[in-house]
Amino acid sequence: MRFKSIFIIAVLFPLLCLSQQQVEKTKDTVLTQQLNEVVVTATRTIRQLSSLPLPAQLIARKELKETNRTRLNTILNEQTGLITVQNFIGGEGIQMQGLDSEYTLVLIDGVPLIGRSAGTLDLSRLSIGNIKQIEIVKGASSSLYGSEALGGVINIITEKSNKNGVHGNLMHRYGTFNENETNINLDYKKENVTLGAFVNRSSSDGYNLNNATNINTLDPYFNYTFNTRLNYNVTENTKFLASARYFLQDSDYIPTSTESGESKTREWNAHVKANHKYNEKWSSYFEFYASRYFAEDYLNNIEDNSQFSESFYKELLIRPEIRAAYKVNEKSSFIGGLGLDYETLKRTDFSTTPKFTSPFVYFQYDTNPNENLNILLGARFDGHNEYNSQFSPKAAFRYQITDKLAAKGSMGYGFKAPDFRQLYFDLEGIAGYTILGYNVVNTRVPEMLDSGEIENENDIVVPLSNFNGKLNPENSISYNFGVTHNPISTLKLEVNFFRNDIKDLIDTQLVANKTNGSGVYSYKNVKKAFTQGIEFNSSWRISNSLKIAGGYQFLLAKDKDAIEAFKNGDAFASNPGSGSFKLNEDDYFGLFNRSKHMANFKIFYTNTQHNFNTNLRVNYRSKYGILDTNSNTYLDRYDDFVEAYMLWNCAINKTFKEKYELGIGIDNIFDFTDEPTSNNDFTFINNIPGRIFYAKLNIQF
Repeated sequence: MRFKSIFIIAVLFPLLCLSQQQVEKTKDTVLTQQLNEVVVTATRTIRQLSSLPLPAQLIARKELKETNRTRLNTILNEQTGLITVQNFIGGEGIQMQGLDSEYTLVLIDGVPLIGRSAGTLDLSRLSIGNIKQIEIVKGASSSLYGSEALGGVINIITEKSNKNGVHGNLMHRYGTFNENETNINLDYKKENVTLGAFVNRSSSDGYNLNNATNINTLDPYFNYTFNTRLNYNVTENTKFLASARYFLQDSDYIPTSTESGESKTREWNAHVKANHKYNEKWSSYFEFYASRYFAEDYLNNIEDNSQFSESFYKELLIRPEIRAAYKVNEKSSFIGGLGLDYETLKRTDFSTTPKFTSPFVYFQYDTNPNENLNILLGARFDGHNEYNSQFSPKAAFRYQITDKLAAKGSMGYGFKAPDFRQLYFDLEGIAGYTILGYNVVNTRVPEMLDSGEIENENDIVVPLSNFNGKLNPENSISYNFGVTHNPISTLKLEVNFFRNDIKDLIDTQLVANKTNGSGVYSYKNVKKAFTQGIEFNSSWRISNSLKIAGGYQFLLAKDKDAIEAFKNGDAFASNPGSGSFKLNEDDYFGLFNRSKHMANFKIFYTNTQHNFNTNLRVNYRSKYGILDTNSNTYLDRYDDFVEAYMLWNCAINKTFKEKYELGIGIDNIFDFTDEPTSNNDFTFINNIPGRIFYAKLNIQF
């Protein structure tokens, strides 16, 4: 603790002293920055961030650059109310407002990323070396974006050059665990044509936190990202965009001490868009997007090199879309669009090659009845060939109470469609169990009866007639209400209350008992849950040189059926030597992998006279439970928890001769790790590797 206190004082004191430079220019600078903070994700129109009626955040290019972050998951972890959680080996998804990562839609330049092999989209595969800004919209956004936007949207906006001629930059970062990251950005602009190219290579030797077994927590890997972009202004009113991205990754795959293999990932996407402005009132655009994601892995027995397993995953998405905007007058406007999603998936352990066809149509009305009030109304209809159609309305408002105080609120419907896995699985587990997708049960169970895998009809515990309909999408009603207060031009305070009422959550169920003693499992709509809490954000620009920001989230996330079980005395726990005992309402903690408290604190200092900047960022997460350790299926106070922790990160960057920038930093300054104590200890953090030292060189040309 003494070292930590000395370090904090050593960092903060000189920053506060130096912050007094150029104080008289602060007000103008803050106003300029606020005007530049525009977003497109929340409404699909260009809006100033401060005027939005929705809870939204913007991570600007300046923060991305100064923190020396290189992958998307690392920068999102430092934002209020966001945390990446590891839902499967090697992949980190984002949790927002306490909702699982499968409920957050991730976009690049407004089009979706695919490849959710286990419901989670691995954000660590995304480089941020060519990103202009990241826009985050919290709360149900299906009224504009359809499925997977039940909890919110993250849109990654790539950089577009505005400078004439040829220019670019080269960056290399080296860090602990032999981490290497290299970026090359090239841009060319002449008159109406802009060309851009981006190449990234990332690699690591991995790391091992598990001292009880000789297995890497993160296996060695290397990956490449290639991105090209063409912008062509055909006329003043007609603009054309074409972009393409390709990602490849190879990594070792060593899940146990007896098997080893390799894992490969390949992904490409292509995006074409044409905009045309007909007159001062009408404009439209046509967009075509296609993406393919491929992953495969194999495992061999280490002892004799015989094959243990292999699997593959091939997903394709094709999306055409057309949108029109109509400006009624200076106070009101409409946008509307229609399109089609076509998806296919080939995967190991699937009964068929499924094809999803989903037409959609949406509209939005944005109006300002008076100078203080903004109202946003929208809705979307999604049809589907395999699940029930969805209608997703949303309403939001913002009211400027005084020059310094504004209130905003929103209510919307969000949904998450059943994925391919929940509909078409036909998986025979190593332990003898079988998992069937909802649409497969009526075909496979009779076949298992005929083959003797199920002895007789009495072993079918769920009537097959229950599978005659369709599995419903998971859905939620999202509520957000917040207040923004600017007591002075350099200080911004925001508070937002939120609640997500979720129903039709998809859960597994036992369908039949097999003759080998195992079960046949499938999926059903049963669970109901909610997440609710409060989020606070603050930003204070003390001077042009110094900025302090912080945020806090309090979260309650609970299963409604579990609440009833604890309330009615139907939940029990056991302690060694004391037997089983009844639990009460206060013993229920909530959903797994959620913390009640999360907070962050950031200090950014810039010295323009000497061309350097430095920052300190701190993140806190309170205790949480990963799994049930007392075998009652609930997370209660008698389970084992991951204890609360803090991560401290710092960075220093110095520019030489305007074109050369050297950066150094430490991630996880105090070397926090949470390692397992034995082979049977599963309550530990497996995505925090310990202290990382790094150095970065960036060259502009």
